[in-house]
Order: sequence, then C-alpha cells, then structure tokens
Amino acid sequence: MTDGNQAENERAVQAAVAAELRLLDPEVRASPALVLESLDPEFTEVGVSGRRWDATSILTVTSGGSVSPESPVEVSEMSGTVLAPGIVHLTYFADNQGRRAWRSSLWRFTETGWRMYYHQGTPAADHA
Repeated sequence: MTDGNQAENERAVQAAVAAELRLLDPEVRASPALVLESLDPEFTEVGVSGRRWDATSILTVTSGGSVSPESPVEVSEMSGTVLAPGIVHLTYFADNQGRRAWRSSLWRFTETGWRMYYHQGTPAADHA
C-alpha cells in the first residue's frame, strides 16, 4: 500500500467514525430527516434484540428517544478498516444507560457522502 492509499484510507475511516458518532447524537436521532440522511436506502440492521430493521422501521426507535441528551451513548474501543474502496467497517463498544453491546457498522461512500449500509449489535454481558 502506498502512503497515498494509507492517507486516503485513514480519511475514509475518520469520515465513517464521524458519521457513526453523528448518528448517536441525541439531536440527530430525534430528527427522522437527519437519520435518513445518514442511512443507505438499502440499510439493514440486526439489533441487540435480534430484530431486523430497515431504514423506515429504525426511525421508530431513533425518534422515540432511545438516546436522551442527559445520558448520551458512551462509546469506546472504536476502530475501523477499509474493506474496499468506498467501504469502511467500524466496530466499537457502546453503553446506552446500562444496555451494553458490541457494535459493528458497514459504511458505503455514495454520491451523497458516507451512508450506513449495515449495522449489528451484539449484547455484552461484561466489559472490562
């Protein structure tokens, strides 16, 4: 990999991390329009509950106050890698008011910017 490719990959990962953190912002989550701006039209999520969501159905969760401004989601161990040009995979640990999960997202670069294509949450019993 050349230095140029490495710098490009780092920029792509940073952009995906910024987009992921934006989606966790309580103000963004409270706005269906802002959430949809970040989701790919083909978005799918498998939630911690095991339920499968699409872009439309996930709005019922995000706009329902799933993240309060008083208790934002605590994120740690965020890391990312470029799987292919325009595709970034992120993983991190999230604690949302005691609901703890390992999270994994695939971000795809589109004509309108970085959009989340897939997301999965896996319950975490203990986290050191």
